Amino acid sequence: MLITLTESALKKLKFLDIKEGKIPRIDADVTGGCGMSVSFKFVVDEPRKNDHIVEYNGIQIGMDRFTLRNLGNMTELDYTEEKGFIVGDSFSSGTCAIEFNHKY
Repeated sequence: MLITLTESALKKLKFLDIKEGKIPRIDADVTGGCGMSVSFKFVVDEPRKNDHIVEYNGIQIGMDRFTLRNLGNMTELDYTEEKGFIVGDSFSSGTCAIEFNHKY
């Protein structure tokens, strides 16, 4: 599993005012009716007991097992002023990689 952060996502994460006891998380959510799919969102909340935590330059990002199972082998996190944090799309800008196992 490889997560990459665009420069804009990394910059925004460094300057977020995150309250004590909370961390940025990637969260999977089941959506749709008959044709169910999984979408991902970026939130800031309390870490969960069985979260996998990824750390990069002192920034921790958590995700639960369901999210981890449903992310692809390579996932990107981007940030734009218009859309906020975007999980899972491909971006052409430079990235910083975080490797680990196993709209804020």
